[in-house]
Amino acid sequence: MTSLYNFKKIEPVPTSSDFIDIILSKTQRKTPTVIHKNYNIGRIRQFYMRKVKFTQENFDEKFKNILDEFPKLEDIHPFYADLMNVLYDKDHYKLALGQINTARHLIDQVAKDYVRLLKFGDSLYRCKQLKKAALGRMATVMKRQKDSLAYLEQVRQHLSRLPSIDPNTRTLLICGYPNVGKSSFINKITRADVDVQPYAFTTKSLFVGHMDYKYMRWQVIDTPGILDHPLEDRNTIEMQSITAMAHLRSCIMYFMDLSEQCGYSVEDQVKLFHNIKPLFANKPIVLVINKIDQAKPEDLPEEQRKWIEDIAKEENATVVTMSCYNEEGVMNVRNSACDQLLAARVEMKMKGNKINDVINKIHLAQPQKRDGVIRMPNVPEETKTRTKYDPNDPNRRRLERDLELENGGAGVYSVDVKKKYMLNDDDWKYDVIPEFLDGHNVADFIDPEIEEKLEALEREEERLAAEGFYNSDEEILDDEEEVMRTAANAIRDRKKLIVQAHRAAHGRNRPKLPINVLAKKTTVSEMQERLESMGIESGEAVERTKSAAASRKRSRNESTPDEAVRDVNAAEREESDIHRMEDQGFRNVKQKTEADKQKKLVQKQSAKLGKRGESDRAIQTKMPKHLFSGKLSMGSRDRR
Repeated sequence: MTSLYNFKKIEPVPTSSDFIDIILSKTQRKTPTVIHKNYNIGRIRQFYMRKVKFTQENFDEKFKNILDEFPKLEDIHPFYADLMNVLYDKDHYKLALGQINTARHLIDQVAKDYVRLLKFGDSLYRCKQLKKAALGRMATVMKRQKDSLAYLEQVRQHLSRLPSIDPNTRTLLICGYPNVGKSSFINKITRADVDVQPYAFTTKSLFVGHMDYKYMRWQVIDTPGILDHPLEDRNTIEMQSITAMAHLRSCIMYFMDLSEQCGYSVEDQVKLFHNIKPLFANKPIVLVINKIDQAKPEDLPEEQRKWIEDIAKEENATVVTMSCYNEEGVMNVRNSACDQLLAARVEMKMKGNKINDVINKIHLAQPQKRDGVIRMPNVPEETKTRTKYDPNDPNRRRLERDLELENGGAGVYSVDVKKKYMLNDDDWKYDVIPEFLDGHNVADFIDPEIEEKLEALEREEERLAAEGFYNSDEEILDDEEEVMRTAANAIRDRKKLIVQAHRAAHGRNRPKLPINVLAKKTTVSEMQERLESMGIESGEAVERTKSAAASRKRSRNESTPDEAVRDVNAAEREESDIHRMEDQGFRNVKQKTEADKQKKLVQKQSAKLGKRGESDRAIQTKMPKHLFSGKLSMGSRDRR
């Protein structure tokens, strides 16, 4: 159950005032707190928008945790859903969670609206007032959830005290009238400690105990007593028992007190059984007659005895007797109920659809007779005549343990494994078997036909040597293998040519010159050959290229670098510089120079920090004022 429904892990739900204090204090601690009116208005807006968003996210996170941790009645086992309905009222529970969800959405909407207004705040005062209004509206929404939060905290506390019941495990369910011995029985067979008193309704809720039977863990549930009246008239205590009987797959143990010391007659107890009988459908039933030290079934009148027999016949119930006072038959009752539940669970699994998948994977192997010969068990004659071992008998058989004790005990005595050898002569048992004899390996002579095999191998080697098998170092190939190898070599050569052609056409393993640079390096003759290869008349293009080149030629003095630089028109250069500066956002070269100077100053500190390493010592203040300033030289005043 702990893996399915661990209600003890639900976090406490704070009250509405505590909720507001938690969220607002977290906002104060986790967000910036210093802002000035002379800051940029965008920075001021961002400061207050961050506070509103952070508060909304904290509210949303808290609400989401509450909604996720509390169980949803549609998702949990029907037993727990009905039990929560009985204890807390399903409608009230859903309404409280719904109001928490509504408050979550309202706070989200408030935050969204005020963030939108903060985007248009024109001063620090207005932004601050908007933030104050947003947090105030969120707090107002929270104060309205006071009753829902208080109710959910009460539900959480009660849920954490509920017993851990696994609806799917092996369960014994004890039910019956009050004060018939149900709690005494669970205390006897489990480690539970349920309060037992000599008055009715001592047990007011479900109690669970655990026990082991046949190496399996069982849970035993003690339910409050039930009275015989309509379902609508039953109170919360009785409805817990009804819920457990209706939803838990268990063995029903209905307790009866024939001595009527519980305050209810045998007839009333039989009527109650028939009244709640529909809840026992498809469950094994054990009718437990308790307090037999006061009254036994044989002591009852014929009519009352017939009522019990009718229950056993009609409902297929097992009738067992016991007494918790002197513990007579207690273990027998427990074992009988457990065996019935195990049989019922196996039968239910056999009727299900899963059994076909399991049976298909199981194969039961049954031995078959190989012939008609009857083979009786073989018992050695020595075993039949052997006397029973008695350690006090001086003529007893000597066991290996006796030999060990006589020869030094454990760690000293070594077991003789050769004394059981079955050989033709017992004197051979302790003979040493050599590994080498006369320079030969003994293992080589174990095979009786080894000489014949060796001779056959030598004859085959002589034949191969005579045929010249070992003379040639070349590999011997037949015609088919030679054809295949030639074809394979041809295919490999062809593949190499294809790869080389592809790399030559599409290879990127050398730098590629741009077209305009390549054109400058191309000669007129190369251009002419290129055009002729493409089938284009090249005469006019060649002439035009030559005439253009002739018109661009300069004299020797014009081509001198220093002279060329000096003769450049200064006005044209200044005008081109201005156009270039305008493209970069500057009016002139002076402005561009000043900008570069400022850029270097700004980057100076970053460049220093960029050269720092983790091992560099950081001296933040080179000359601390409290060390390098003191009293004035001509007076008594200090620096303060």
